[in-house]
Amino acid sequence: MPRTLHRYWVYIITNKPQGVLYIGVTAGIDDRMERHVSGKGSVFAARYKLRRLVYYEEFKYVNDAIAREKQLKRWRRQWKINLIEEENPEWKDLRKH
Repeated sequence: MPRTLHRYWVYIITNKPQGVLYIGVTAGIDDRMERHVSGKGSVFAARYKLRRLVYYEEFKYVNDAIAREKQLKRWRRQWKINLIEEENPEWKDLRKH
């Protein structure tokens, strides 16, 4: 059976520049962000009011996305901040762009 291509995202959300970071993986970035914004995305994200999408990567295969999510979660905090600031130095909410 041939593998079908889908779209998956690894993403980082926060509450403010250099604030609390949350890393997740999803098959629907828009729907997932709507759930985070409404406080239903995850208990952790809701507790810290994490609603600003500051970084994401797109993948064709879910296994690749999950592997990247696990890799990023193991990184030191400063490495995550550096990754965000390379692509989004002003910590803009990427949902609005």
